[in-house]
Amino acid sequence: MEEIVQDTLFDLDDKDDSLSKLDVVRVCFQDSESLNWRDLFEGFDDIKAITYSSGLSFMYDLLEMFDTCEVIFGNEKILDGKVQDIIAFQTVAIKRIQKAENKNQSAMLKRIENGTAHFYISRQSLSHEKLYLLKNSSGRTRVIYGSANMSYGAFEGRQRENIVYDDSPEGYEHYCNVFEELKMDSTDEITRSVLLTGDIENNPDRLPIGESIKKDKIIYVEKKESPEIEFVLETKGLSEKIGPMIPKESKKKSFLQLTSDLISTLKRRKQEEERKTKELRSEYPELVVDIDDQKVSLNGKDYNLSPDKEAVKKDCELFLEYMEGYKDFYGDRESLQSRYFECANWLFCSPFMAPLRDAANRNDINMLSYPVFCLLYGQSKGGKTTFLETILKMMIGQKPKMYASDFTRKDIDGMKRVVKGAPIIVDDMTNQRFTNHAIETIKNDTFGFSEHLINYPAIVISANEDVKAVSQEITRRTVKIHIEAGLTNTQVMKSNIVRKIQHNIGTAFYSEYLSRMLPLVDEMIEKMKEEDEPDAPDVLAVSSKVICDIITDYCGQKPEYFRELSLVDYFGEKKTGKPAIDKIRQAWRINKKAFKIDKRNNELRFDTGQTWDAERMLKELPENLEARRSGSTIIMNLSEAKEYFEESFKKYFWQ
Repeated sequence: MEEIVQDTLFDLDDKDDSLSKLDVVRVCFQDSESLNWRDLFEGFDDIKAITYSSGLSFMYDLLEMFDTCEVIFGNEKILDGKVQDIIAFQTVAIKRIQKAENKNQSAMLKRIENGTAHFYISRQSLSHEKLYLLKNSSGRTRVIYGSANMSYGAFEGRQRENIVYDDSPEGYEHYCNVFEELKMDSTDEITRSVLLTGDIENNPDRLPIGESIKKDKIIYVEKKESPEIEFVLETKGLSEKIGPMIPKESKKKSFLQLTSDLISTLKRRKQEEERKTKELRSEYPELVVDIDDQKVSLNGKDYNLSPDKEAVKKDCELFLEYMEGYKDFYGDRESLQSRYFECANWLFCSPFMAPLRDAANRNDINMLSYPVFCLLYGQSKGGKTTFLETILKMMIGQKPKMYASDFTRKDIDGMKRVVKGAPIIVDDMTNQRFTNHAIETIKNDTFGFSEHLINYPAIVISANEDVKAVSQEITRRTVKIHIEAGLTNTQVMKSNIVRKIQHNIGTAFYSEYLSRMLPLVDEMIEKMKEEDEPDAPDVLAVSSKVICDIITDYCGQKPEYFRELSLVDYFGEKKTGKPAIDKIRQAWRINKKAFKIDKRNNELRFDTGQTWDAERMLKELPENLEARRSGSTIIMNLSEAKEYFEESFKKYFWQ
């Protein structure tokens, strides 16, 4: 296991007036001496050890000196009680032990099997002790403690270590109790079967914690929040931010070469980043939502959360007038208004997504309930860009946007660290740029967690039909709004309703919306802290109800497409797979020859005609269809397909 420095330099912890008792060992200095590591450990038959980082070669060489041994592997990188952290730590640790040379691994397996060696691994953060408890058959004892982990680096003088030993029986008894307490309360045993078969991909139940759960049925792990965790996370976040500014080192060198040129380059790049940051801040507004203090600020000034009622009424009427304008569109205009209302609902509540994701992360709740990406796509002249501009005008009184040609993962992550609150519109995205840059950005679920960022903006990507299909891993992280209607060229040139509404509409509606949402979001975050709360609060449902209530309160009634929504309306399988559903159903109606029904094997085969078309459609189908591709043909589970597509898929003799 690699050495990881975890101790913090400065703990910004709160004073505890209770002054809890500490276990303090009083020792008396006798003298110091120079010993090699074998002299230090020689003359004993049994060893019990607690170590964090360890070198496998040294561990095997050391343990060969003892007839019996027990070793606890702790985790110096801090586990704060999250299941994923425990599993990840144990998986990596086991993999490293499994990679040992065959002769060493065979010897260790033999010792585990005959009971002369026992290994344990932590399931939560242990103490910072590095302990070596030695004893022989005549009763002689020794305790070695200090800063040295079980590695050649620590015990061959390659690095500064504090190494102390105590040969008193009293010292051995004291530290033996410490060892046994740690072993019992917070470790899982690394058995022979764990080393042979334990892995996260195929046998997660055979990881050490899985074996413990089988035996004990249930395990309790203490959740922890500490200044050390905050320090480590803050350091990690800053490291990720600085990383791109550091000149790349040669991979051939086994050492880091630090020069004045490197520091000068870092300084220059940092200054350039600051210049770009200032430009972004001047171009993009800062909408800061403060859940704790129940207030909002826009560009450093308090956002008015008690708007004039007449101004709210005027904004509501203009909003409705804008939405009613979609009746003049050609195509599926009936669903067009519903789609745009779904998009407006997500946009309005998007500034709350970052704090909700942070709270969900802190409380082990699924973060997919709080999407920070939206893909608004469909045929051209469908009003996508003007819609986004109008909603942004309602939120912040401005309508800034970035063009797709400026969109890269590096740039968008940089903007998310600078721009606050208000969603960023990325206009006119192409399929190639979406594939090359957007997908990796969307999949970065951990953005902002290490620094506890709670005011970064959501991203809404506007695209034409060029972006035709999105894989399931992106679909479950992204609000997808597909537009299937548009205006003619003549209508586009004649229409002036958009310009009129964008000129006259203000932020009063959104002020009213924020004033109602703030206490509700605060309740959601508090609800996440309840230990027995299994589900993530649905902010999209709450937001849609608030919008509907405002429209009803100020206009007396609301159109049908202004409706209460839920996560299912955005991420239900029928919703995310709608383009594929429509294509399959249409193909079944007009070209049943493209389908083959195999009842014996419970298979439905659909020939799309083109390999690329089959590949694209495959991305949109849910896992329960068990869909796979063979050339231009998609093969699906027949029973599941009947239910999913709501078709009987029965052919008659004349067809």
